[in-house]
Amino acid sequence: MAKISLPANLNGVHVHFVGIKGTGMAALVEILHSRGAVITGSDVSERFYTDDILDKLGLKALPFSESNIAKDVQYVVYSSAYNPEKNPDLIAAKKLGIPCMLYTEALGSISEKAYSCGVCGVHGKTSTTGLVGTILEQLDLSAQVLAGSVITSFGGSCTLTTPSFPGSGRNYFVAETCEYQRHFMAFCPQKIILTSVESDHQDYYPTYADIRNAFVDYVCKLPEHGQLIYCADDPGAVETAGLAKSRRPDIDLVPYGEQAHGSYHLTFGKVADETQHFTIDALGELELHVPGKHDVRDACAAAALACELIKTDGRNPDDYKNNIRTGLSNFRGGRRRSEVIGKASAGGNSVVFIDDYGHHPTAIKTTLAGYREFYSGRKIIIDFMSHTYTRTAALLEDFAESFGSADEVILHKIYASAREDPSAAPVTGEILAEHAKKYHNNVHYYKEILDAKDFALSELRKNPGKEYPNGYLFVTMGAGDNWKIGKALLEELNNN
Repeated sequence: MAKISLPANLNGVHVHFVGIKGTGMAALVEILHSRGAVITGSDVSERFYTDDILDKLGLKALPFSESNIAKDVQYVVYSSAYNPEKNPDLIAAKKLGIPCMLYTEALGSISEKAYSCGVCGVHGKTSTTGLVGTILEQLDLSAQVLAGSVITSFGGSCTLTTPSFPGSGRNYFVAETCEYQRHFMAFCPQKIILTSVESDHQDYYPTYADIRNAFVDYVCKLPEHGQLIYCADDPGAVETAGLAKSRRPDIDLVPYGEQAHGSYHLTFGKVADETQHFTIDALGELELHVPGKHDVRDACAAAALACELIKTDGRNPDDYKNNIRTGLSNFRGGRRRSEVIGKASAGGNSVVFIDDYGHHPTAIKTTLAGYREFYSGRKIIIDFMSHTYTRTAALLEDFAESFGSADEVILHKIYASAREDPSAAPVTGEILAEHAKKYHNNVHYYKEILDAKDFALSELRKNPGKEYPNGYLFVTMGAGDNWKIGKALLEELNNN
């Protein structure tokens, strides 16, 4: 079957999106819309945060229907969540012979037509991509950036487009690229950031070697002398870089982090006034206004890519140090990435509410450790909902011991994937809670999310103790829908 590719000139080209409300899909809609494409799309009626993105573009998701596929539709892009044999839009497109392509294939098609950089890794993809875009906004390079979530500094969008600079040598495209089901293999990178490699997505990658080999294969898609910017502090990333280099000696390895030698060696400094101070050898002293050493490492990766793109464009990074410094300082995180959703008062106690997408034990542990340091004067309550039975079963003990930086832990039933049969699963949320009690003194289990609301309110109204003079930090974390309890608590406290 011939490969389907979007045209280089998208002006006036009608593209229909099936599953238009998906985060990646909405981001791709923004990219194609900015390039002049005519966009229509379909999805379920439930409102998602991506509806705000579509509203800004003047677009509305239609119900799934064969009638959505008019004869003037030239391409159909669809989410992997929808079956071409069952979805009415896709069935109609097939009947009319309209080219249909997965989101990942469409993203790959875009990447072929620019100087493209892929951001990948088990952790930190979205934040790193957001950091890259926030830096590029300060540079005179012509670029588009696509992240896997809304980035605050992108103005409530998943994408960022810099002005077109006549002096810029190329058009650059930077995108978050996902390892699940080897989706990133459709992307065509000139440079890659690799943040981390460890076991995850056990339904598709049963062993660590399986997922590591997928990253190695992706890195080996780099062209001759393409650059791999990898985290020297992450054992999986280091191993992956070494294996890729053994297969492709021409690849240029660019390490970053505390263990890195060279320009992108990182030194952590102090945390003061909710600001992280750190140093990158090539750039000097820098600041970041989001919590966690993992985010500082992501900032180091983003700065390294920015410097290497400046070099690729024939410039000297030394001339852009202040621009990069400003970009990092402007970054404020993204949707569900240490997102401060609000502040309230409970029984005279100040409460900050944060929502985070962390759904892997390593992400939980590093993110909570970052909060402990960043919000040192606040007592931390975490409400966590584990995502997928396969991941929870494979990493049960790792999950159980990942909450050490929190003072109180609330757990719920497991948020299942549509690909799983919960009745056949060897683990439940209650089992996770029992294992967590081996490592933590204050673990509370409520099967349903909002069943924990009264308990959480009573805790937030207690005196947190003199070691926590600033009050409480209430964190909802996970890839499920337990963000609802944070929203409910915030509304309750602000309405009383």
